[in-house]
Amino acid sequence: MFRSSSLPADTPASRAHATDPADATALAGPARVQLRGAAVRFAERVVLDGLDLDLAAGDRVGLIGDNGAGKSTLLRLLAGRLEPTAGSALVAAPGGIGLLDQELELPPSASIADAIDVAQADLRAAERALADAADALGGLDGADLDAALERYATLADRFESRDGYGAPARLALARAALGVDDLDDGRAWSTLSGGQRRRLALAATVAGAPEVLLLDEPTNDLDDDAWDWLLGALRAHRGIVVVVTHDRAFLDALTGVILEVDGGRLRRFGDGYAGYTRTRAAERERQRRDHEAWVAERERQSTLLGRNAARLEAIPRKSAFNGSGGTPAKSHQRSTEHGTMSRVRNAKERLARLDATPVAPPPEPLVFAPSLHGSDSDTRDEPILALDGVRAAGFEAGSLALGPGDRLLVTGPNGIGKSSLLRAIAGERAAESGEIRVAGRVGMLRQQVAPAPGGRSVVAAFATAIGLDRDDAAERLLPLGLFRPEELERPVAALSFGQRRRLELATLVARPVDLLLLDEPTNHLAPALVDELEAALLAFAGAVVLVTHDRRLRERFAGRRLVAGAVS
Repeated sequence: MFRSSSLPADTPASRAHATDPADATALAGPARVQLRGAAVRFAERVVLDGLDLDLAAGDRVGLIGDNGAGKSTLLRLLAGRLEPTAGSALVAAPGGIGLLDQELELPPSASIADAIDVAQADLRAAERALADAADALGGLDGADLDAALERYATLADRFESRDGYGAPARLALARAALGVDDLDDGRAWSTLSGGQRRRLALAATVAGAPEVLLLDEPTNDLDDDAWDWLLGALRAHRGIVVVVTHDRAFLDALTGVILEVDGGRLRRFGDGYAGYTRTRAAERERQRRDHEAWVAERERQSTLLGRNAARLEAIPRKSAFNGSGGTPAKSHQRSTEHGTMSRVRNAKERLARLDATPVAPPPEPLVFAPSLHGSDSDTRDEPILALDGVRAAGFEAGSLALGPGDRLLVTGPNGIGKSSLLRAIAGERAAESGEIRVAGRVGMLRQQVAPAPGGRSVVAAFATAIGLDRDDAAERLLPLGLFRPEELERPVAALSFGQRRRLELATLVARPVDLLLLDEPTNHLAPALVDELEAALLAFAGAVVLVTHDRRLRERFAGRRLVAGAVS
């Protein structure tokens, strides 16, 4: 059950993690999480601040927020990888904590077996603690033996409660469900694709059966069968589950509570993701109305100022009041002058107050730029994309043609060659057979986030990508709502996966294209941004070829579908 509390946030930082497998005195009972005024700061940057949170066994929570808001940081705080810089964090999980990071950091020489050990680190520690406790029984007697036996019994009960002995069998089932059971454990981790590494890490983490599961984008690159397996495993989990995901269908199916990291704070939304979207839509509409009211009032005050300033200018100055009386006409003139001056002063003061407290409009929705060909693309005779008997990396694409407004969803299980087909269409690799013809400009969003360019800031990288100077690039980038003004000078290397994905998306949006090739475009994006991306694709006038595991995006897809040579 989620509960919020309001203890002061300026308490000294403290951490209590009752998860040490070798500690037989660790807090017993079901898992629980408690944050009180918890904050995390990196140098001068406050990432999380004043967090209050209570989670108990059985809670399944969706954690969302803008890219770079601090979601992954919060997961690492809950996992004990980070210490709070203020406040307190208590995580009681005698059965262990499992954290699925977006990327396992391993040396180049690491094997699959090494990666599994890292993903199941708490289970391996529990195994070692139990073995050490068994070894310690030898040569003891009396009270020492009784104490050692008690410690061994406690550790054994804890290990058996999470079915530690069944972990190898669970791992085998998980690897089969996620399609990575055919990979040899001795194979080098670095030789695997990004999707294979993600699925192996996910299988190992879930199969370890820790009491607290903290999963960062677990549905990335999962096909339907794997998605169903993961949903069933998490629904059956006996402890706490916290999931960071862009997958809206998964959030609806799994979670009852949504936590949003917003401005370093936590906001709670009931009724799952549907409740979140309703609340956020209402807030956006209020922001739009408030902005329009601010603009209207500013225009009104500006008009009043101009009108009264003109009236004041038209009043003759030769008959200024000299304090000795005057005719009724002159008295009326003086009264009019004073009244007009007062209205001018009031209008200036109101304008100053309005300018000091501006109400920003909601961010502009994403809109893919039309091709430089303009309306010519709508009347051209030749298709934008034509495939004639194409086979790429084993994927039989066959023959088809796409014109303006056409949509094609490429589907099939992992490893069938969908990404290779997109790369062949983009001209990045050769097709094994057949002919590919593209008429017009192509924009491509690849499945894996590109490595960060060394030393470049966000605005510099964006400017280089779209061929603008820095000032023009900033003016083009900010209205998209993908980055805040203070983020423009941040090094790209310091961005999260999701923020780098946003930069790639911004570049794609800004370039005029006829054909969009999108390979898992929703990966690493915040769910609200996925909603915008979906709307932008519907409005795009060109042709789209899409590869995605996102169920909701596929369910709403209006267009043809290509499954290894069959177009429907």
